[in-house]
Parts: sequence; C-alpha cells; structure tokens
Amino acid sequence: MNRPVEIVANADITALSTFRLPARAAELVILRSAEQIAALPPAKHAELMLGGGSNTIFTGNWPGRIVLNRLTGISFETSGNDVLVTAAAGENWHRLVRTCVDRGLHGLENLAMIPGSVGAAPMQNIGAYGVELSDVFERLTAWDRTEQRMTALAKSDCAFDYRDSRFKSAEPGRHLITSVTLRLSRQFRPDTHYDSLADALKTAGIERPTARQLTATVMRLRHHRLPDPARLANAGSFFKNPLVESETAKAIVHEHPDLPHWPMPDGRTKLGAGRMIEKLGWKGKCVGDAAVYKNHALVLINRGQATASDLLELVGQITDSVERAFGVRLEVEPRLMGGG
Repeated sequence: MNRPVEIVANADITALSTFRLPARAAELVILRSAEQIAALPPAKHAELMLGGGSNTIFTGNWPGRIVLNRLTGISFETSGNDVLVTAAAGENWHRLVRTCVDRGLHGLENLAMIPGSVGAAPMQNIGAYGVELSDVFERLTAWDRTEQRMTALAKSDCAFDYRDSRFKSAEPGRHLITSVTLRLSRQFRPDTHYDSLADALKTAGIERPTARQLTATVMRLRHHRLPDPARLANAGSFFKNPLVESETAKAIVHEHPDLPHWPMPDGRTKLGAGRMIEKLGWKGKCVGDAAVYKNHALVLINRGQATASDLLELVGQITDSVERAFGVRLEVEPRLMGGG
C-alpha cells in the first residue's frame, strides 16, 4: 500500500540548498514514490522540484510548494553491446557514477563527484572535463504537469545544450523528472582530451588510464579545486563558460592569449570564465559573507552568514567587471529562486 505523502507547512528550506541562504517555503512535499505524484493536491501557488539542492539557490522565501524528490532505485538492462542504466531521480549522482564504474559500465568517469541528484542532471545537462550527460543519455520519465500524466522523453525531446535543456529554459516547471536512463558501454574508451585532466594524468605518470584511475584522477582534481558543500556552503561552478562566435573569440584571445578557449562543434568558441574572473583579481574577494573561493574563481561560497543581497551584489560586481574587460556578459549557472 502506498504511504501518504508528507506535507510540511511553512518549512525551513535553508539546508535544502547547498549554498544555504536562509529561506522558508509555504509548503514542502517529500516525495518517496512516483505513485504519490498523481495523488498530490493541486498547488495553490508556484511549484518547484528540488533534489540535492546543489544547483538551486534561494534568494528569498518560496511562496508556493517545493517537492523534495526522494525517489530511489537503480536497475540494469542489457541492450546489444551496451547496458541501459535506469536510476530514480532522487538517487545521488556521484553514488550512481561509482556504482557503474564498479560494475564495469563506462561513460560516466569524467562526471564523478558532481554534486546533486540524478533528476537534476538533465535539467542543466551536467558536464565536466569534456563530457556531458547528453553524451550517454537515452531517455527519462517524468510527470507532465500540463497534461497531468506520466510521459517518457527521448534525447531528441530534451533540447540539450551547454548547461541547458528544455527543462531549464524552454519549459521550466512543466516536467517533474522521476527517472533517468543512460546508455553505458562495457568497453572502456577514456576521454582524456581536456587539458587539466590530461595534465593531471601526465603528472601521475599514467599514459593509458584504467576506468578506476580516470575516475580517481577526476575526483582528485575536483577535490583540490572545488570545496565540499557539506563543509563549505557553495553551489559548484557559479558561472557558465561563455559561448561566443569564432571571430569574437579570436579578437578576445588575441588580446588575452593566456585565456583558455575551446572550439565547439557548432562553430562557436567556449571561453574560460574562471580565468577571466581570476585575471581581474576576484579570488578571495567578498561582499559580506559571500565570497569567491580562493582555489577556484568560478566558485562562489557562503562563509557562514551570507545573505541574498550579499550574493547578488557580488555576482553583479563580477559580471560587470568581466563585461568591461572582455566584452562578454557571464551567465549564472545555478537557478536563483526567490519570490517573497
């Protein structure tokens, strides 16, 4: 028998975001089975789905309902030479990566230690060290709030782009993701073209990494550069690496030859936002208790008592200074959610 859904009124949601700005929600729903979704009473105001909270920052109280995704379960299905791995949306992403590596299923090694839940992964098409979720994505299931039914969406339905998707930009809030299916391989084909990853492997004297060696190297890189959200409140990389037209990129790189840049399949060029911010001297700078992490300029941290106004002021100062210096306006990667 399906257990009744937990609903908490006027809930403290500060700890539900890894940046941990103080906030409350009018209503918090704790979802533990997909069957509970259809039984939920209609939301009186805006409804927001939340997993691990690593890509959502509350800049004010949420006036409506937050659905906290706690769906769990992982299954495996052979498909030709590949294996389809289906994980419930509430599963921890890094735990899924480790489970797959331990089973000899490959394709996720570069995505190790990305914080958050499985359900959040397709929202922003998570990526790291030259690999994106869309590279291994097969399909997902979701509750369609518009049509009030469960639906299955293939990769072609999701409009994946750099740190973006249909679920984040085109139709935010329409789909409540319940599970994600990935197509992984039993054959290990390491992707080591990303500069910092290649350098780390070379430094370690590893010419042909095994899957475990590649995963461990990625974990060491992330551990060194990115603070653990459990110990120091943050939301990971705060700004997207900007995508610009190739001619614009050539002009910027000519003026700043040490700026990392990567040609993209669509003809545009991706520029290193972290280096832009670092070159302008932002590492360690702060507004109140909101600060730029000393080890990685893309990461903003909450030193303990940061307020939304601290964070927004810091973000504004950084983006303004980068635009003045490079002619590029940085975009924020996490969702900034407020409302009252």
